Amino acid sequence: MFVELIATIFAGIACAGLVMFLNMLTGKRLPKWLTPIAAGAGMIAMTISNEYTWFSRTSAELPEGMEIAMTVEEQSWLRPWTQIVPYTKRFVAVDTGTARTNDSAPDQKLADLYFFGRWSPVNQAPMLFDCAGNRSALLIDGAEFDAIGNVADANWQAMPPDDPILNTICET
Repeated sequence: MFVELIATIFAGIACAGLVMFLNMLTGKRLPKWLTPIAAGAGMIAMTISNEYTWFSRTSAELPEGMEIAMTVEEQSWLRPWTQIVPYTKRFVAVDTGTARTNDSAPDQKLADLYFFGRWSPVNQAPMLFDCAGNRSALLIDGAEFDAIGNVADANWQAMPPDDPILNTICET
């Protein structure tokens, strides 16, 4: 966030400097109000660019074995350009590389989910998926396992069969 703020400030300085240079080349014929307008326009353009490139920059840095299961796009009237082209504000990645199964319950998979948000810290949560029953159980508070390794106290929640997170983990 701090680096983006610095980049935005420098974009404004660069645009103002460009207008000042053009003003010098034209014999100071440009209006004086053009310099702060150019600085503001450069800062707005940099902010918009950072919003639209955040997802691609963040997803490119994910380690191997992490698959993006779901993205959430946002539109806002406070950002009128998002009405034309929405931007990705958050996404969920599944760590398929460390997904685990139990031989006694082959239709169940345990995987870590990572929740990324534009201005939020990354959150991680272990989740148990029942691929045959289209359901999941969040295991944040830990879990108790029975003698053969099945989760004994899972709080199962139904999921639609076309849920992107369920499909991502069950296809691995």
